[in-house]
Amino acid sequence: MSDVMEKIKTEDRTVEIKIRDLGMTFKDNNGNDMKALTGVNLDIYKGEFISLLGPSGCGKTTLLRMIADLLEPTDGSIHIDGRIPKEVRLMQKFGIVFQSAVLFDWRTVRKNIELPLETMKFNKAEREQRSSEMLEMVGLTKFADHYPVQLSGGMQQRVNIARALAIRPEILLMDEPFSALDEFTKEKLHKDLLQIWRKTNKTIIFVTHNISEAVFLSDRVCVLSPHPGRLSAVVDIDLPRPRTLEMRETQHFNELVLKVRNSFEGGSL
Repeated sequence: MSDVMEKIKTEDRTVEIKIRDLGMTFKDNNGNDMKALTGVNLDIYKGEFISLLGPSGCGKTTLLRMIADLLEPTDGSIHIDGRIPKEVRLMQKFGIVFQSAVLFDWRTVRKNIELPLETMKFNKAEREQRSSEMLEMVGLTKFADHYPVQLSGGMQQRVNIARALAIRPEILLMDEPFSALDEFTKEKLHKDLLQIWRKTNKTIIFVTHNISEAVFLSDRVCVLSPHPGRLSAVVDIDLPRPRTLEMRETQHFNELVLKVRNSFEGGSL
């Protein structure tokens, strides 16, 4: 991407997702109300890479699932380009990547990627075209006819990302997709994900509990704190793009990590 295009992307501040006074209350085993999330107000911009960061129990996955229309909030609202999440989901505008790749062992890599396209009744030629595009994007063209058991964990997650992108969603939602991987594989996938993001210009909402990961990937880091879950801070990440692994060793990167850590309320991350 040219410097001019990078500048345009930075300056494009069109709000895509508006979250207002959002809350979620569950019932515990005794029938008592338990607030998982309360009073969240946030604007997410089109084409932005934003991380939801926090420890277990802070509501970050709950927030992601409400955006995806997998949970219905008990308070407040979410609007995506003026539509409620259910409308956006039915329009197939979401791509979702979970922590586990959840690939079907009896289907090849290509056939796993094509699965949502089959469900959406795409014809064979269109399915093959799109799966070939996705295989090239994630660097797995040579593994198209392999089965999941023949792939490493990192390669399986790349298939998972390719499958989510095959339907050409406008928003990619990622729930701790790299947390189970070793550091070497994780670093490689960080670079791969940022390259995919730059090529596709998707809005990415990325859930993590890893501060360095959030700082390295994101335009902004949204820090959530527990008891009850709430948005403690939104930290702008002004590292230049494209990001490089060498940036992790700089003083400024460490300062941003410290800033994010200090914005957490209620204990240590």
